[in-house]
Amino acid sequence: MKRFFVGITGASGHRYVAGLIPALVRAGAAVDVSITQAGCKVLRHELGIEAGEQGELLASNLGAWLGPDIAAGVRVFDASKIEAPPSSGTALTGGVILCPCSMGTLARVSVGFSSNLVERAADVALKEGRTLIIVPREAPLSAVHLENMLRMARLGAVILPASPGFYHHPKSIDDLVAHVVGKILDRLGLAHEVGARWKGLEPAGDSGIGTAPPKDPLSDEPRSSTP
Repeated sequence: MKRFFVGITGASGHRYVAGLIPALVRAGAAVDVSITQAGCKVLRHELGIEAGEQGELLASNLGAWLGPDIAAGVRVFDASKIEAPPSSGTALTGGVILCPCSMGTLARVSVGFSSNLVERAADVALKEGRTLIIVPREAPLSAVHLENMLRMARLGAVILPASPGFYHHPKSIDDLVAHVVGKILDRLGLAHEVGARWKGLEPAGDSGIGTAPPKDPLSDEPRSSTP
């Protein structure tokens, strides 16, 4: 069983990690999780989940958040516990995912400055040549942000923005989240059935992605095929 580390930071977009952790467990992976101090505040604001001030309550509230079956496959570490197993390269992991990744965390990881367990786990992934997936959720992006992402890409990290597509005709926020989560699982090499895969444009009337008629951008009605 592969073990993956998920670092939750203070960026907006915690719905993505709420979809990612269960998807990893259902794919047969063991999961280590740590949340930064800023991440605790965003998790509380966006999803109403109490993780404490330093993440000390996340473990006890994980079952109520994601369900007891998912929580059973997850180990939670305070971000201040730099002595935790994920801080060492000898604690083998299948990869590290920072989701969502704040620009501050990105900047520190890009220059090798680890101030907590989340950043240290990312640093370990880089030095050991393991998969590191950065899921930024920021807009607009400054030149500083772009330069940091380019530096990380050149160091071997995967930059996978929380930027869902719409070609699969999403019907809900969960569909948009699943699109991004599926891409993360693909990069980790895990078999899954999260989200919809592109199967090409199909003839009108057939089932599959790409069959919905185009809509007029100024209304909710399908665009007419006649002039």
